[in-house]
Amino acid sequence: MKISFPFLLAATLVFAGCGKNSSTPAQTTNTTSGSVLTAPVDYLGAVGRAQQSAVKTVDTASINQAIQMFQVDKGRNPKDLKELVDEGFMPRLPDAPYGYKLSYDATSGVVKVVKQ
Repeated sequence: MKISFPFLLAATLVFAGCGKNSSTPAQTTNTTSGSVLTAPVDYLGAVGRAQQSAVKTVDTASINQAIQMFQVDKGRNPKDLKELVDEGFMPRLPDAPYGYKLSYDATSGVVKVVKQ
């Protein structure tokens, strides 16, 4: 019975890779469970968080831009966000993501998205 050299080499590499190397500690930066069973749930959760973050960023950017244009045109910050719509600086106020609300500080002219 003849055993070919490539087969013997492959078998040696497979068995050599099966051992555990305890001299180097495992370093992981993954904050999820890492289980194959929970991978779809982890993925969908990450997509949902990314989408909420993107929506908050876009909404506040467009509102802050409208506030700056209002300030340049009128020489003051709007009293409330509804004034941006009333004066024509925005067609409508964007909706905050579910579970959040828009918080506006009229003295500084800053809009934030905060949890309700």
